[in-house]
Amino acid sequence: MQQRYDYIIVGAGSAGCVLADRLTESGENQVLLLEAGGTDKSIFIQMPTALSYPMNTEKYAWQFETEQEKGLDGRKLHCPRGKVLGGSSSINGMVYVRGHACDFDEWEEHGAKGWNYQACLPYFRRAESWQGGADEYRGGEGPLGTCNGNDMALNPLYQAFIDAGQQAGYPQTDDYNGYQQEGFGPMHMTVDKGVRASTSNAYLRRALKRSNLTLVKGVVVRKVLLDGKKAVGVEFEKRGNVQQCYAAKEVISSAGSIGSVQLLQLSGIGPKAVLEKAGVEVAHELPGVGENLQDHLEVYFQYHCKQPITLNSKLDLVSKGLIGTEWILTRKGLGATNHFESCAFIRSRKGLKWPNIQYHFLPAAMRYDGQAAFDGHGFQVHVGPNKPESRGTVAITSASPHDKPRIEFNYISTQQDRQDWRDCIRLTREILMQPAMDEYRGEEIQPGMDIKSDDAIDEWVKENVESAYHPSCSCKMGADDDPMAVLDETCRVRGIQGLRVVDSSIFPTIPNGNLNAPTIMVAERAADMILNKAPLPTQDLPVWIAPQWQEKQRINSPKRKLG
Repeated sequence: MQQRYDYIIVGAGSAGCVLADRLTESGENQVLLLEAGGTDKSIFIQMPTALSYPMNTEKYAWQFETEQEKGLDGRKLHCPRGKVLGGSSSINGMVYVRGHACDFDEWEEHGAKGWNYQACLPYFRRAESWQGGADEYRGGEGPLGTCNGNDMALNPLYQAFIDAGQQAGYPQTDDYNGYQQEGFGPMHMTVDKGVRASTSNAYLRRALKRSNLTLVKGVVVRKVLLDGKKAVGVEFEKRGNVQQCYAAKEVISSAGSIGSVQLLQLSGIGPKAVLEKAGVEVAHELPGVGENLQDHLEVYFQYHCKQPITLNSKLDLVSKGLIGTEWILTRKGLGATNHFESCAFIRSRKGLKWPNIQYHFLPAAMRYDGQAAFDGHGFQVHVGPNKPESRGTVAITSASPHDKPRIEFNYISTQQDRQDWRDCIRLTREILMQPAMDEYRGEEIQPGMDIKSDDAIDEWVKENVESAYHPSCSCKMGADDDPMAVLDETCRVRGIQGLRVVDSSIFPTIPNGNLNAPTIMVAERAADMILNKAPLPTQDLPVWIAPQWQEKQRINSPKRKLG
């Protein structure tokens, strides 16, 4: 490998693979892509149904853990981040949710000028090939394949959940990534012809065919090299050898919401107190680096199922073998889906303009490690509030890149966050008690019908909640007069020339949905900024907002009320 490139990208993840592709497209730029992990060729990564394996494997994911979380009575939560080609897009649940249009308008309100929905929509479309074909909202020719899985037809529980939502008074939506997010409908996934559509598969594969892209795997990036207030390259080690490479144009950190913070702080860019405590010389004081950390939490709401139609009968080794064999031979069947084929987005209270609670419906009752929750049949929804007030921090604890940073989310640390969880549990129970579920619904396994009072809900949530693995917002974009803004609206690190951050850490606020889709959109848009290309024309399209949202939590009265 050579020593000089036009661009150096740190991290071949959800954003880094997009940038590697877009920055090498013209053939004009020499690009170096550095990745800590290795190949993503494993069947456990490529077969959608195997999604619980890579996330819990040391080889494919940084097995980070939070500090003891005060709001969860001292529990530490698992915080895995992708360490493989494709990054977290190679270990995630493959759920494709862009977020609500208002989330991006909110970014602009928080100082990320030009990141409103009208400006972001064309980049969502550019990235995507939706199985239903292009329309005003969806893309039809992008690298990223998205689909409905097996179209819900294989299991009646998917449709029953959507029907129950309507009976509870909520709207139905045909496409939550299009005109209307709010409501119940089919769920979309980043699966292309039965295979995981990671950014490694979608973007990096084609980019690697170009001679102007150099990929180096298995490296630990130690720091960004600075000449005064200018980034000029990076220092990294591979198999114990320390090397330096230089960038004629820019260094771009796409190491993720934990990794990018770690890299900036190891380079002497960040809050003075954090750097000094870790024994790192302050090169550029930037107090927002590692602040504003946000995440989504979720619980599994589980019921016994009265009919033997759930995936609980498919969790034995023989069934798994048959599913795997069918997938290997045909790329079809239960191996070709993440099994989240229906979903919902609702508002937990009146006065909210757009949804703050998300449901993934699963026709199985399982534990977090993918094992059966109990003998017999069951189903569950993964649910949690998506717009938390709580903010956390990421901070290095030493000058060594091998030491894991300190991660503290301050989960459920505000009164509103606690109330959102109470509303979430009660609204979920009401939805699942609607007539559409009667022929399937057995007894409630968890939380359990005795979990009703505020105190009981608070306690149960603290004991059972888990991260939805959406850490973000830790190097936020913001306005010139915001002292906590790490980046300007073009993703440039404030006060440092030639250095950008492009990944989920740049979000000012966490969107109402999973993070992979907006991260890919951010990288698509940032690529144009880096290359000084004119942005794609904005699209001023209508977006559904619930009528009377100030006065009503849902559009109709439920068929069956609880209590």
